[in-house]
Amino acid sequence: MTTTTITTPTTMLADAALNRLLAWTSPSYPVGSFTYSHGLETAVEDGRITTAAHVTAYVEAVLARGGGWIDAVLFVHAHRAAHDDAAFDALAELAAAFRGSSETALESRQQGGSFLSVTRKAWPHPALDAFAARNGDHPMAHATVMALACAAHAIPLEPALHGWLHSTAANLVSAGVRLVPLGQTDGQLALAALSHAIPAIAEKALVTPLEDLGTAAPDLELASLSHETLYTRLFRS
Repeated sequence: MTTTTITTPTTMLADAALNRLLAWTSPSYPVGSFTYSHGLETAVEDGRITTAAHVTAYVEAVLARGGGWIDAVLFVHAHRAAHDDAAFDALAELAAAFRGSSETALESRQQGGSFLSVTRKAWPHPALDAFAARNGDHPMAHATVMALACAAHAIPLEPALHGWLHSTAANLVSAGVRLVPLGQTDGQLALAALSHAIPAIAEKALVTPLEDLGTAAPDLELASLSHETLYTRLFRS
């Protein structure tokens, strides 16, 4: 006889919180995420990325050691500091500057500004309005702005972080599907493989102090820097 074990998540979301998290991490949320590849386009152009396995490895490196890792740790600290304006603003300033290239800075800041603008209209909250008033025209990182929105709208940190990491992975896999190109099934296989890596990345991000934050993915940084000089580009990073 076969026994099937079903595990239940320890953190349950209220319906309103779940709806918000699903909306904000959806590819249809109008922040322009589909226009960025985080240097993946360079790796495809160079012939280093030709299969779904290659895309999976590249995206996992982004999440575990590259820009995605930076965002994950900053997301955690920003969520925890969301009710302390001075502490949050300091983190927001750090996050906006913590980029390895001009294109990844654009990737984060443009999406951050778009996220804040759209969310203030569709899912308003005084905390978002107050941050916008304090921040003025200063650049803002997507990760910290979404962390603020999640905290303001009572979305607990752990599911919010998992949603952020999954959304990052899904956007980059989608870029890989279009660039290589791959079939849609290959894209889903890549996402399924990444779903096994995300819990460990999230767990580590939850306990990483800011003073230990850094990247260990020079190939990704070089791919991003080289993207600026590609002759033909489909993506902005």
